Amino acid sequence: MTAPASPPSARRRTVITGVGVVAPGGIGAGPFWDLISSGTTATRRITQFDASAHRCQVAAECDFDPAASGLTPQEIRRTDRFVQLAKVSADEAVRDSGLEIDGAVAERTGVAMGSAVAGTKSMEQEYVVLSDGGADWVVDPAYTSPHMYDYFLPSSAAAEVALTTGARGPATVVSTGCTSGIDAVAHAAEVIRDGSADVVVTGGSDAPISPITVTCFDVIKAQSVYNDDPERACRPFDRTRRGLILGEGAAVLVLEEYEHARRRGAHVYAEVAGAASRCNAFHMTGLKPDGREMAEAITAALDEARMNPGDLDYVNAHGSGTKQNDRHETAAFKRALGERAHRIPVSGIKSMVGHSLGAIGSIEIAACALAMEHGVVPPTANLREADPECDLDYVPLVAREHRIGGALTVGSGFGGFQSAMVFRDPEGRTR
Repeated sequence: MTAPASPPSARRRTVITGVGVVAPGGIGAGPFWDLISSGTTATRRITQFDASAHRCQVAAECDFDPAASGLTPQEIRRTDRFVQLAKVSADEAVRDSGLEIDGAVAERTGVAMGSAVAGTKSMEQEYVVLSDGGADWVVDPAYTSPHMYDYFLPSSAAAEVALTTGARGPATVVSTGCTSGIDAVAHAAEVIRDGSADVVVTGGSDAPISPITVTCFDVIKAQSVYNDDPERACRPFDRTRRGLILGEGAAVLVLEEYEHARRRGAHVYAEVAGAASRCNAFHMTGLKPDGREMAEAITAALDEARMNPGDLDYVNAHGSGTKQNDRHETAAFKRALGERAHRIPVSGIKSMVGHSLGAIGSIEIAACALAMEHGVVPPTANLREADPECDLDYVPLVAREHRIGGALTVGSGFGGFQSAMVFRDPEGRTR
C-alpha cells in the first residue's frame, strides 16, 4: 500500500543558496547574466581546433584559463577541461552561498554532478599522441598520461568537486545525455528531501568542442550551417533556423534544506519545488510532434510542486534550434499548460551560449534563478522571423522586465529523455 503524500508543512524543502557559472561570454554568474540579459551571443567560429573540414565550424567557446581561474598546475594536469570548469563553478557557488563546509556540515553535504561526454576532449588528445596522429594501429601505453583513467571516468567530476568544496556526504554523477544537468539537480533535491543530506553541491559540466564530438553531430546533420554568420547561427523558434550550435561550460548550485538555510540567514534565489522526467521510447534522436512525453514531465513536476500553470511566470525552453525540437516543445507547452501557455513569456538561451550537452540543463537552472532574482526574462536571440508553428511568446531579441514568482525549465535529450523542473519564490510572494 502506498503511503499518502506528506502535507506541505512536513516536507523537507530545497532552495538554491549559491550559484556559480563558467559559460561562453564570461567567467562567473555576473558576466553570464550580463550576457544573456543583454541578448548578446557568444557563438563564434571554432578556435580550439581546425574545423575547416567540418560541416559546422561554429561553437560557443568559453574564454577559460584554468590557471587564471585559480587551479594549480597539478589540478590542471590531472583533470579534463570539463572537470576544471566544474571545479571553478563549484568554488564560486560555495563562496556565493556563504556556507562554511567543514566539520559536521561537511558530513551532511553531498555532491551530484551531471555530464554527457565526460573527458572526451582529453581522451581524444591522448589517442592522437598514442597513435602518432592515427598512423599506428598498435599503440605504446608508455606514451599515455598517467591520469587517463580519470579522463575516462565521469565520476571524476563528483570526486574533484567534493575535493574542491570539502563535501564528505553522498556523491554521484548523473549521465542522461542532454538532460544530465537538470537530472543531477533533481537527484540532489531528492537527496535533501529524503534526509540523506542538508546541502548538496550540484550541477553539470561538459567540454565537448573537439573533432570527434563535432563530427558526431555533423553526421546526423543536427548542427547549424550558418558558418558565415556565427553570431546568428543558432536561431531557436525562427523560421530560418538550421540546427543547434555546440557549446561548453558548467553551472554549479548550492542546494540547501530550507530550514537549514533560514537558520543561518542565507540568501535564497529560489525553491526547487518539483522535478520529473520521462522517456519517449521512440527514437534515438527523433521526437514525436505532439510533445506528449515532455508535457507529462511538466505536469508531473507541477504536481510534485503542488503548483498549477497559473503559478508560472516564465518558461526557460530547451530551444535547441532544430525544427523538430522547437515544434515538439511548443506542442508540449500547449498540452501541459493549456491556455496559460499563450500568456507566459518563454525564451531559449542556447541562442546565446550554445548547447553544452550535459551542462546546459544546470546553466539554464542558473538562468532561471537569476531571472527570478532580477525580475527579468532573458530574450531568445536571433529570433527575427517567427515560425508560424511556434506561436507562443518567445521573447524575441530584447529582455523583458517581469516579476517571476514561479518558473519552469525543460530539457530534451537524445535517447528520448524529457525532463522538467519547477521553481518558486519560497516565501510565496505573489507576482
